Amino acid sequence: MFRIVLFVLPVLLVSGDEHDHVYKDNEEVVLWMNTVGPYHNRQETYGYFTLPFCQGPKPSIDHYHETLSEALQGTELEISGLEIDFKSDSSKTPYCKITLEDKSLKALLYAVKNHYWYQMYLDDLPIWGIVGEIEDKENAYYIWTHKKFEIGYNGNQIVDVNLTSEGRSKLQLGNSIEFTYEVSWKKSNVKFEDRFDKYLDPTFFQHRIHWFSIFNSFMMVIFLVGLVTMILMRTLRKDYARYSKEEDMDDMERDLGDEYGWKQVHGDVFRPAASPLLFSSLIGSGAQLCLVILLVVIFAILGELYTERGSMLSTAIFVFAATAPVNGYFGGSLYSRMSGKSWLKQMFMSAFLVPSMVCGTAFLINFIAIYYHASRAIPFGTMIAVSCICIFVILPLNLVGTVLGRNLAGNPDFPCRVNAVPRPIPEKKWFMEPLVIILLGGILPFGSIFIEMYFIFTSFWAYKIYYVYGFMLLVFLILLTVTVCVTIVCTYFLLNAEDYRWQWTSFLAAASTSGYVYFYSFYYFFFKTKMYGLFQTAFYFGYMAMFSLGLGLVCGTVGYLGSSLFVWKIYGTVKID
Repeated sequence: MFRIVLFVLPVLLVSGDEHDHVYKDNEEVVLWMNTVGPYHNRQETYGYFTLPFCQGPKPSIDHYHETLSEALQGTELEISGLEIDFKSDSSKTPYCKITLEDKSLKALLYAVKNHYWYQMYLDDLPIWGIVGEIEDKENAYYIWTHKKFEIGYNGNQIVDVNLTSEGRSKLQLGNSIEFTYEVSWKKSNVKFEDRFDKYLDPTFFQHRIHWFSIFNSFMMVIFLVGLVTMILMRTLRKDYARYSKEEDMDDMERDLGDEYGWKQVHGDVFRPAASPLLFSSLIGSGAQLCLVILLVVIFAILGELYTERGSMLSTAIFVFAATAPVNGYFGGSLYSRMSGKSWLKQMFMSAFLVPSMVCGTAFLINFIAIYYHASRAIPFGTMIAVSCICIFVILPLNLVGTVLGRNLAGNPDFPCRVNAVPRPIPEKKWFMEPLVIILLGGILPFGSIFIEMYFIFTSFWAYKIYYVYGFMLLVFLILLTVTVCVTIVCTYFLLNAEDYRWQWTSFLAAASTSGYVYFYSFYYFFFKTKMYGLFQTAFYFGYMAMFSLGLGLVCGTVGYLGSSLFVWKIYGTVKID
């Protein structure tokens, strides 16, 4: 097993090929052709040479190695065959020719009609070009046949690449189309570490509405924290005073008194939640996801992961595997405190809950991708690699965390003893019902991240690179704070209504934020995008469901942990007879 770990983890850390981005004069520079697909369906991509394009005369090279994250993202780099040498200009040069037969003509007509774009990479810098255009007056379809590359260099490094598509050729049956290219090198003052800045869109991400939304969310946090502190402290002070009076009464006065409130359920409030095995697995998985998000966002801020192809996903996979003990610790300790007996079953469920959710969604979408012959289809070897990570890395680390959690924090030392017979739950007003509390609990947390969701969706589903991870970190912390505050209030109201089912209610009330996010994704799909087709629709709603479930796990876990601390605090302060 140790050998497998040593083999798998380095694969996750590799991003891009082994090139060091330093060139000598006239040294070979490789142009990689990646994918092609409709402009409005960013995720629907196909291999570049699935269209009847042709390669240049240059033979294949063997120094490129695809990483796990690139395979999962649908990257399909193939050598272009174009000869490009560092600082060596090339005039207009033909490199291949095709004759339009019936099949190739239909493929190119479909690509032009659906606004197909293609992507290339040169020294890890992305380049985009359009396949062709439609002449409305003539109702004719044209394809661009000439690629003009302008490459900027600073010293012995490439810092800029621009592509100009020229040379229209009409798409007609039997036409012979010749593809050409030219390369010109220009000295640039752009520093190598700043070469990715041209792909960023500061006017979009640093718009005043973005700053205003952050400020608005921050003010909401201050207001909520102050409100929760003021209301609960004043209310709890009155509760403590009333309960202290009751302690001084004799038995007859206490029996004649009007007893009500959260103290009355002290014998049931620490009763194990329904389905403790599932509940503890959800809490463990949510705690791990919360830590993964924090670490990946911090790494993205410090290391600018968006500049390296596949590095964000590679980092996320590695961090998720490395933090598996956190899952085991939180889930295992909670299950032990709930007097769970099947701890091995709980460990397996906790370890594979998130991976099975992700892999299940990807597996279903993979069938559609295979049917469409899209590059998003995950190769069988990649599936085996992911399975090995789950079995030989995540599971053993989860076991370590479970054992530590059961031994260090698994003792059920509750402030109150649990009654043998559950107390009947009295009738209460409709707005105190758990279902109503759950539905209302996610509104404020969703409001705090509403604007940021738009920027995240736009970067993932449109052609924008998300780079403001400082904003994301701040919004994530605001979300966690708002979620804890709202859930504590919901838990207090529920307990004050003498309903002790606070565990699932606190979890689901916080997790309901994800339901509002998923509903918002419907609005975004129909009103903010021009996506179409079975593949893109399934891909969008499938992965948005997975994103929303993950967000629900994080919010639900944070909400439960905050409520748990609150419950322990108030019941540990009051003297219980």
